[in-house]
Amino acid sequence: MYEEIYGLKEKPFSILPDPDYIYWGRTHILAYAMLDYGILNQAGFTVITGEIGCGKTTLLRYLLSKSGDELNIGLISNTQDEAADLYRWILMAFDQPHKDRPDIDLYGQLQKYLSGEHRKGRQSVLIIDEAQNYGVETLEKLRLLSNMNADKDQLLQLILVGQPQLKELLRRPELVQFSQRVSSDFHIGAFDKDETAEYIRHRLKIAGCIHRIFTPGAVAEIHRASRGIPRVINIICDTALVYGFSIDAMVIKKEIITNVIEDKAKHGLFSFDEQQKVPLVPLPKLLNQEADQDHEPALVINDRKLAEYFLSRLRDSTKVSSG
Repeated sequence: MYEEIYGLKEKPFSILPDPDYIYWGRTHILAYAMLDYGILNQAGFTVITGEIGCGKTTLLRYLLSKSGDELNIGLISNTQDEAADLYRWILMAFDQPHKDRPDIDLYGQLQKYLSGEHRKGRQSVLIIDEAQNYGVETLEKLRLLSNMNADKDQLLQLILVGQPQLKELLRRPELVQFSQRVSSDFHIGAFDKDETAEYIRHRLKIAGCIHRIFTPGAVAEIHRASRGIPRVINIICDTALVYGFSIDAMVIKKEIITNVIEDKAKHGLFSFDEQQKVPLVPLPKLLNQEADQDHEPALVINDRKLAEYFLSRLRDSTKVSSG
């Protein structure tokens, strides 16, 4: 919708994990160093935690994109607390047959497979995303996998990634044996104000932008509302570009961010503290045309006039392209 007006080759603030857009904030550098350390030193367990939307999955995708043939990596991203099915999930992660058989058979099959990979000189690593969804019984079954050894080498390294609840879970007394196997762990924090500004500039640059779009005041407001969480920054920035497009604003100022935040708080799924709420700044008068009721919109907008204006702009651009 807005790419052409802002000189972008693609949308810079997608919420989908994309390793091409990874920004190396201070805590992300340290977290990746921990992942790298865990793999290079064949650590039994590595644990990475962080708030929702802080970039954990993007970091994992980057790791996967940079891994060579010497690494045999399995990924479980749809974590469910079903201890009885754990070995099947692991076999599935490594693209191995996972028939409904007793645990002892599945364990033996997994050990045989990992031993074969070890003989080929490949290091097997299992990454479990959203690991906070696991319960004590499932984590205990994972711990038992660390007993699979070939001489001095461990057959399977495990990287657990999850929300802060994962760290609290691993501190429970019944999981003390598990926590003692963790060789490296790190918590990814939010961006500070300067990192938020650099993050926004970085993503715009990757998307092809060669000029400044967001003013310093706008960036400061984005940081305040997002608390430095990358996914929330993306949502605010993407919506702000849509708002800017609707009023032909070549530069996104603080007033537009204020409107985005207020609209999200009033009509969207976001929840802001009383200290975070800001007064609504009126946007310029929008066109008042009837919306086309024959088509379901791809973008859901709660403000009717704004939605109608977007529709009229889309119609105008279609006429221009067809003419």
